[in-house]
Amino acid sequence: MSPDPELIEDLVVANHILFREGVVDGFGHVSARHDRDPSRFLLARSIAPATVTVDDIMEFDLEGIAIDPKGRRPYLERFIHSEIYRMRPDVLAIVHSHSPAVIPFGVTGTQLRPISHMSGFLGTSTPIFEIRDAGGPATDMLIRNADLGAALATTLGSESFALMRGHGSVVVATSIKQVVYRAVYAEMNAHLQLEAMRLGKITFLNEAEAANADQANNGNLDRPWALWKRRAAMPA
Repeated sequence: MSPDPELIEDLVVANHILFREGVVDGFGHVSARHDRDPSRFLLARSIAPATVTVDDIMEFDLEGIAIDPKGRRPYLERFIHSEIYRMRPDVLAIVHSHSPAVIPFGVTGTQLRPISHMSGFLGTSTPIFEIRDAGGPATDMLIRNADLGAALATTLGSESFALMRGHGSVVVATSIKQVVYRAVYAEMNAHLQLEAMRLGKITFLNEAEAANADQANNGNLDRPWALWKRRAAMPA
């Protein structure tokens, strides 16, 4: 059964938005669970996100195996997506990125926490995936198989966001619009937190504030999506 063409179009737009907003560059990827078959997901072929078109969107099963690849090369780290979708039936969209402001929090032990109401989805702490625990001391840091993907999914647990030490992050959501929002504002929160740390002690959102802010923001996802979609369509 074919996915809704609108879902595919939104996935293409998500790739372009994430590039334009500085979350991904030549690397990184965003996926969506198949809207008519939850045992499958959609992900572009292995190209830079800004160049993704409808024809580049591929369909995968939860083993990370491409359905009718038509000669297209898949992303090596597709197992990030397959294993999270397998472990988290509530997740309908995933972003993996190397957004630069986020990476320091995965290597220093300093918790990335919500400093602004726009990033309430971060909750009170962010888990950090240590690939050495799953793959030993000599990996290339990439999630190149199902075992590493499952280990990452276990670290993520029931959270919305996880850091990947020396690599980047993964963020999950219940829609493409929500996951794009979270990826953009995780990077923004990291920038703000790094700046605030230079000034002094930070008053972070508490658990209730973070949860309530997240709920409020989830009711307004169309507003930033419309802006980012328009901006992504403009000449650079």
